[in-house]
Amino acid sequence: MPELRRDPVSNRWVIIATERAKRPMDFSTRSEEPKSNFCPFDYGNEYTTPPEILSFRPKDTQPNTPGWWIRVVPNKFPALENNLKLERYGHGMYDAVTGFGHHEIVIETPDHNATVATLEVEQVEEIIWAYKARYNAIASDENIRYVLIFKNHKKDAGASLAHAHSQIIGTPIVPKRVQEELEGSRMRYKLKERCIFCDIIYQERMESTRIVEETEDFIAINPYASRFPFETWVLPKVHNHDFGQIKEKEVQGFAQILRNSLARIYKALDDPPYNFMLHTAPATGDGKNFYHWHLEIVPRLTKVAGFEWGSGFYINPTPPEDAAKFLRGVEL
Repeated sequence: MPELRRDPVSNRWVIIATERAKRPMDFSTRSEEPKSNFCPFDYGNEYTTPPEILSFRPKDTQPNTPGWWIRVVPNKFPALENNLKLERYGHGMYDAVTGFGHHEIVIETPDHNATVATLEVEQVEEIIWAYKARYNAIASDENIRYVLIFKNHKKDAGASLAHAHSQIIGTPIVPKRVQEELEGSRMRYKLKERCIFCDIIYQERMESTRIVEETEDFIAINPYASRFPFETWVLPKVHNHDFGQIKEKEVQGFAQILRNSLARIYKALDDPPYNFMLHTAPATGDGKNFYHWHLEIVPRLTKVAGFEWGSGFYINPTPPEDAAKFLRGVEL
């Protein structure tokens, strides 16, 4: 029987369409990826990217040369530019802001054919250290209100290059979806004086049916009101609103559960396209008591169509309880 479920953070409703229930093998995820003989992110092609902002490499190597295992470079075609002056203005009744911001690329490995799901955990740790360094650097810009770390894996998820990479964008405005989470968390805190994400973790640990993996410091779940099949959230178990404050021990744990979560999806769904987004509190520090940073993984298995666009509802044909059971059963 179909069921309507409400996300307790954003108050968004989803339809769990059990009459259309699908297992991993029911999704066709293999698509032809663009082929190219040249990739600017490949080892040895450093001269083709903008000069690196950050790299992890031996001390005896020069910037923008081989030797690196992580590189961060400005996006060659940025959505926002940090050399513009931030100005807010109006066009009559309409509001606008100059296209100020930061847009960077994290090249996650020298290996063109590797993905986060297939990397060693130690390399994933290095990716997270790069995230933290650039997150804190961008957030220190007084004109930046939000820093979003995200990844598009494969063409169908928006990736223009196959080489494993993720992106960081700093904006002068808090994005709408983050604002919805902030408002929902703030309202819950006023009512209960507790973080709603901490309550979610407590509830999921009690029920255990939607847990994909749990470690000492982190938990991976398929959320109760999952918008998409096999949608997976990774959350720190100890309350913290700010990803930029992640500690060394937590980096190790985060790398392990993130790699494992992506490896489970990789194996269960035959390496599907996916996006992940790291949601954290705004750079202004808002949300210390009531918000909780987390990472959301969204495999691109279904299409958003007219009903979703017209209503704001999502239709998910795979109950999260079933999805979590499948993912838990994957051998790593």
